Amino acid sequence: MNISGFFRNAKEVLHVPAGTVVFEQGDPGEVMYGIVDGEVELRVSDRLIATLSTDDIFGEMAVVDHSPRMASAVAKVDSELAVIDQRTFLFLVHETPTFALSVMSAMANHFRTSGVAGEPS
Repeated sequence: MNISGFFRNAKEVLHVPAGTVVFEQGDPGEVMYGIVDGEVELRVSDRLIATLSTDDIFGEMAVVDHSPRMASAVAKVDSELAVIDQRTFLFLVHETPTFALSVMSAMANHFRTSGVAGEPS
């Protein structure tokens, strides 16, 4: 799900080289990420479920319900990732209601493509 421009002025940005594991399936999570630049692969048990690029988000379920990571995230190329904690997330939802809709859409898409929802991936 593309969230164009929301993360360009983030307070915290990670610069991750290609091949860097951002988080692993099962890890606890307290932040989500917005891709400022680059590409990130989402994997479930070594199976590629999505390749995300600039302005996409991932790790959003951790901010919503503090659940363990459902997938692993690995930088496919050198990438810049905006780090969004719960406080920033709530600010964005409050100030820009379409942000919340975009996050819900991303969550549904990630869930659907993971194969967990029982739909083909």
